[in-house]
Amino acid sequence: MGARQSVSVAPSFLNGQIISLHGSQRCIESVQFVSKCTTSLSSKNCFSSVSKFKTSYEHVFHSRDATNIHLSFRAAEEVEVLVNQESINRDLLSRINILKEPYRRPFFLKNCHVETIFAAYFRTLPTVQYRRECLKMPDGGTVALDWPVGGEDANLWTTELPNDAPVLILLPGLTGGSGDTYVRHMALRVKRAGWRPVVFNSRGCADSPVTTPQFYSASFTEDLRQVVNYVANRFLDSRVYATGWSLGANILVRYLAQEGENCILSGAVSMCNPFDLVLADKNFHTGFNNVYDKSLASALKKIFNKHAKLFEGIGGEFDIEKAANPRTVREFDEGITRVSFGFNTVDEYYDYSSSSRSIKDVRIPLLCVQAKDDPIAPAAGIPRADIEANKNCALVVTPGGGHLGWIAGAAAPFGAPWTDPLVMDYLKLLDSLLLSGAGQRKRERQAGDAKLVSVVTVGAKMGVPEPEEAVIR
Repeated sequence: MGARQSVSVAPSFLNGQIISLHGSQRCIESVQFVSKCTTSLSSKNCFSSVSKFKTSYEHVFHSRDATNIHLSFRAAEEVEVLVNQESINRDLLSRINILKEPYRRPFFLKNCHVETIFAAYFRTLPTVQYRRECLKMPDGGTVALDWPVGGEDANLWTTELPNDAPVLILLPGLTGGSGDTYVRHMALRVKRAGWRPVVFNSRGCADSPVTTPQFYSASFTEDLRQVVNYVANRFLDSRVYATGWSLGANILVRYLAQEGENCILSGAVSMCNPFDLVLADKNFHTGFNNVYDKSLASALKKIFNKHAKLFEGIGGEFDIEKAANPRTVREFDEGITRVSFGFNTVDEYYDYSSSSRSIKDVRIPLLCVQAKDDPIAPAAGIPRADIEANKNCALVVTPGGGHLGWIAGAAAPFGAPWTDPLVMDYLKLLDSLLLSGAGQRKRERQAGDAKLVSVVTVGAKMGVPEPEEAVIR
């Protein structure tokens, strides 16, 4: 990432209006413009308007290259931590510095919609090259594993990792993949920690192949199961962990519960998990959230139409027309998803697939991180009682963050999310505990039917989404 001049932004406020600015005037103007777009709840052109604004100021944001802007005036709020008093997570979380400090975010990003959209458009996009491994699943479907092999900071890629270096599997949200900003920031942090990061791109995501008339869903954990077994067998001497965002987090938590005591992952982190999909669906259709709904439906439409020939003449209850032109995520799920995975109705699919019902069965250390103001994963859906009752689980709730935003901490407003150091610190502490022998167990080779079918190197631009698509992944 290219370097930028460090400036200071010191906003003052009077009746909600910024009255004096120092430093990057256009940085503040961008926030004001995004805020203006989000105040019109019926605006269908919010994302295109923000995109045009960003293009007109490309010399400021430089296509998401690094921008180091220090904000001297921030709101300080407390972070909520909920953990069972007998859990090992209690000790681990007490040793993480970022949780000992107030949550500090720019005052002008207090609106959850502004924060969500600002992160999607203006967060830096690190340059990362991947080695892609395509795996054929037992049903003939294909997923893609992207292993970072190059990018910024040449020294980072020349160091040989030991055979037992821990592995972290990254699960992006719905339609998301290795091209998303939050995924790349985390992949680089994992690599800098001396771990092996790998991005699990689900069927059709990040340009991964679709080889059967079936995508993936919130209810489907078999692909993840095959991927975990494949990675674990490849690195038999390494402990394997996983972290997921949004729908990826929901799938991850359901997988953990299904595996129970037999789970071969050593630990996991769930972020901005919708948990209760019935509630999340209802929330999706209120106010400005309708804009997110249409945007994500558009991303699903793009993936479907790219592979529409696979569904020709499929018959049955499939509604191909609805899947090819969905106005909402629910319409896409009605046309394709609920039929592919054997559900009678969309509501039945959402209810069955909600990971809130899975928390009680998780048997490995799990950290859940949520934002109190998340417009896509509503705080009301967090299974607080089950998390607190489970000795293996812990919950961190930030007062702000939007959805996949978390513009706070030292890297704000353009750098990595506030959650990145929290996740890495938690996993490193957990790994040290396991390495010392607490809960350590020898792992045997796992049964797995996934077959490696191709290996290619993919460029830094592969799978990079349009910001309006990335905004809620």
